[in-house]
Amino acid sequence: MPYDSIVSWSTSYPILPLTLLSRLEADPPLCALDSSRAIRWIVDMEGAPGTLYEGEKFQLLFKFSSRYPFDSPQVMFTGDNIPVHPHVYSNGHICLSILTEDWSPALSVQSVCLSIISMLSSCKEKPCTSKAKATTWWTG
Repeated sequence: MPYDSIVSWSTSYPILPLTLLSRLEADPPLCALDSSRAIRWIVDMEGAPGTLYEGEKFQLLFKFSSRYPFDSPQVMFTGDNIPVHPHVYSNGHICLSILTEDWSPALSVQSVCLSIISMLSSCKEKPCTSKAKATTWWTG
């Protein structure tokens, strides 16, 4: 791991089981977690080695509804460094099927983080962020 996991929890928020927090603490996927508020989590994530995002640090915001784990958490990038990626909007929203129609209660925060790292890692080229550079003007 590039850096140690940070996991704290409070028994005043029973929405997420202790076993989930224990698993994240034992084997986090390149991310650190501050779960001091169990309904909204901020997860610090680092780009995987050998990828376009290697060494970059990101933050994910997880919001859990009262129907979690039957409904998926809302997950989005937040903070100063939102990755430039074809499946990440500039406002931090993530287009990933397991966050919507392919959600399963068997999925965990850890598996969501791993899927996001995998999504970032599969990118072969960062999209152009400048419209001027992305536009080809034809002159006739």
